[in-house]
This record gives sequence, C-alpha cells and structure tokens, in this order.
Amino acid sequence: MIFGTLPSGEPVERHELSSGRLRAAVLSYGAILQTLEVSGVNVVLGLPTLDDYLTRSRYFGAVVGRYGNRIARGRFTLDGTEHTLPVNNGPNSLHGGVDGFDRRAWTVADVTGSSITLTLTSPDGDQGYPGTLTASVTYTLDGDALRLDYAAETDAPTVLNLTNHSYFNLAGGGDVLGHVVRIAADHYLPVDDSKIPTGERAPVKGTVFDFTTPHAVGERFGGAYDHCYVLDGGITVVEPVTGRTMEVTTTEPGVQFYAGGMLDGVATPFGPHAGLCLETQHFPDSPNQPGFPSTVLRPGERHASSTTYAFPA
Repeated sequence: MIFGTLPSGEPVERHELSSGRLRAAVLSYGAILQTLEVSGVNVVLGLPTLDDYLTRSRYFGAVVGRYGNRIARGRFTLDGTEHTLPVNNGPNSLHGGVDGFDRRAWTVADVTGSSITLTLTSPDGDQGYPGTLTASVTYTLDGDALRLDYAAETDAPTVLNLTNHSYFNLAGGGDVLGHVVRIAADHYLPVDDSKIPTGERAPVKGTVFDFTTPHAVGERFGGAYDHCYVLDGGITVVEPVTGRTMEVTTTEPGVQFYAGGMLDGVATPFGPHAGLCLETQHFPDSPNQPGFPSTVLRPGERHASSTTYAFPA
C-alpha cells in the first residue's frame, strides 16, 4: 500500500510481513521498521504518518548510513585523502550526516509474505563520502525471529557502517527503565564529552556499564546509557511484568546500547526512555581509530552482515 508521498512526489510504500507470532510493517522511506508485533503487541516505537517521519523522527526504526554512529569532527582520511562530512551532532557527524540513508527513498526490490528486500544507491560524494555505494537490507520473519541482512558494494574505497535504529519496548508502552538487560561484553568504549571513543577498550567489571549479569536499565547511572559494547556474544532483554524476552545475535563486533534518554515527548511523541536501542555495528569513529576493526570497503569486496532479534517468550 502507499503510505504517503514525499515532497519530491515519490510515493512511499508500506509492506506488511507475518510469520508465526510475529507481524511487521516496513516502509520504503528510510527502510524503516514501522511496527513489529509479538503476539499482537507492538514492541518498537513507530510513527503514524509520513509527515511525522519527515519532521519528528529520531531515526525511529530506520536503517542509518552511510556511517551509523559518530565520526569525530566530521572528518576522516582514507588512502591519504581527507574527506569532510556534514556536522550534525555537536562537533561531529552522526548517522551519515544531515541527509543520511534514514532520509532516503529506498527501492523495494523483492517482497514476499515474510520478507522484503530494499536497495539504495548512494552516489560518489554523497554527504562527503567517496565512491558510489549500492546497499541493500532484507527483513525476514522466520518463526519467532526477525533477521536483518545487510549487503553493500562500492566502486571506490569508502567507509561503511550500516545499522538499524529501532527503539524497543517489550511492554508495548510506558518506559523501559524496568527492562532487564544482559550484554555478553567484557569491555565497552569510553567516550569524551562529545561521545567520541577515546580509543580505549575498558573493562566493564566493577562499573555501571557491566551487563554481563542482568540489570534493569534504570538500576544504575540513571539509565543514561549511550555507549558501544565490544561483544563477546549475544544480548538478552526481559520485560519482567509480561515476561516477554528478546534475544539479539549479530555478526557485528559491537552494539550501541542507547536507553532513549534524549527522547523528550515534545520534538517526538515519545518521552524519555520510551524505548531502548541495540544498534549492532562496527565501532564509532573507526575511520579515525586505527586500533578499531576496519570499516573500509574497497572495490571488488562485498560487505555482508546479519542481526537477528528473536522472541522466545
């Protein structure tokens, strides 16, 4: 169905998927996961109209890129050439810049009753990034799980960090401060005042960042989490009242755990901590951090990554 029309006149499609206990709706604008229902309860934050996504969105459900998360001072050097990006988060570039992949009309390449593939071509110089990039994301419902498969190729060396920015609330309403989280990560990435990693991989043991054993989101630190974890395994989230459980696994080396503290209930219809994000990804600012896993993609290479959100209960 047609969800709305962009100012350019291009229609935005909305496609519904189903499998087992799960139902989902995906938009061609931003490759957005608008809804994800588990046994009839919507567990992601979504907006009702296209105009809301154009004017009030905090990346709700979108695929962000070309580089998800932050790049310091909007600059990086690749093969001896410095590239300058739009700055849209204090002194830094966030989620691909002011006109990232979350604000693009993707093309629906294939759709079935339980899966959809969307594609996007990002031209050379787009938001300052080199190389023409072709990217795709496939959402697949399989039993009680949602899997996201990303792929990309380029015609010139570039950097890439694709992720999905869904906010989860397993209760279907209220805040997530009582959600209990376990993250299999012995280390996290400390950040400076503008949320750029210092380059250190710090042990979580003995800190408020330790989720190797389960803790409620609001139990410590005021729930003010917006940090990248170095994954050793998966992630589990439990909503204790309903018992609803989500298990996250990924091929990516890290996850940005964000507890929604910057949601304000004014610029968006959702208040603080209305949802939490688990953005599976490479590390923030990797193009400027030689000690981090590389995010460089070169011609002839194919980027591929997968993340699964399973709901066993």
